[in-house]
Amino acid sequence: MNRLIERIRAHANNTAFHHTVFSLPFALMAALLAADGHPRPGDLGWIVLAITAARSAALVLDNLADLKYDRQQPRLAYRAMVQGRVSKREALVFIGVCLLVLVFAVLQLHPICIYLLPIAALPFLVYPFLKRVTGWVHLFLGIAIAMAPAGGWVAVTGEISAPMVVLCLAVALWIGAFDAMYGAQDEEFDRSQGLHSLAVSYGAAGAFRIARIAHVLSIVGFVAVGIMCRLHWPYFVGVLIAAATLVYQHRIASPTDFSRVTQRYFMRNGIVSIAVCAFAWMSYYI
Repeated sequence: MNRLIERIRAHANNTAFHHTVFSLPFALMAALLAADGHPRPGDLGWIVLAITAARSAALVLDNLADLKYDRQQPRLAYRAMVQGRVSKREALVFIGVCLLVLVFAVLQLHPICIYLLPIAALPFLVYPFLKRVTGWVHLFLGIAIAMAPAGGWVAVTGEISAPMVVLCLAVALWIGAFDAMYGAQDEEFDRSQGLHSLAVSYGAAGAFRIARIAHVLSIVGFVAVGIMCRLHWPYFVGVLIAAATLVYQHRIASPTDFSRVTQRYFMRNGIVSIAVCAFAWMSYYI
């Protein structure tokens, strides 16, 4: 029994399920907006399953692709694959199971979703290898995460619309900018390994400047979504909370001081997705 519990803990560590907080709320929010405030509970359930499976597979693939680098990075010593608690074979099997669950869940949604799935999955498949090619890898991560709200919207309507595109752009800019800031602490390591990031391309200070601009544009995008969907005032309170969170994150981290850029700093960004999503739902009931 103890061995089974340890295996479960190892795979939970490898999938970092809590990272779903960055994508799942926006998928549910997109479903809400697409259904004009009245999404079907069944659709929401399948969306949750699909996003969870996709996110888990994507993170394990990322860990697998970066394993040789992660083993040399001291701050990543806690990861299950780095410690050898999850083998490469187990990781591949896990990815396969997640993809099967993803396909099954998508088949329960709007028929067009299964045809669009390869397009939505492409950013997840490409992202883990882009840090070997371009410093703009962070934006591709943002695009990958933005497939969650895109999927949530299309799952309900079967259509692509302007508010959906703006929401996806806002999410992509938010995640991409945050990832650029968080990754800037690895500038020296990335240079030594021949890897790319905005910090490697433009220096940590340049990466932070780009992140600030992207975060401003992201908040503008969230405001635009509220206007386009005619949401009520609670939604804009949520956007204000998200903006305040980003301002705080920028104030406690700098290109010369990463002492507060911890896992707590990382997870605090989940306030953005939770606040925007929760207050979007509230706007339909007040």
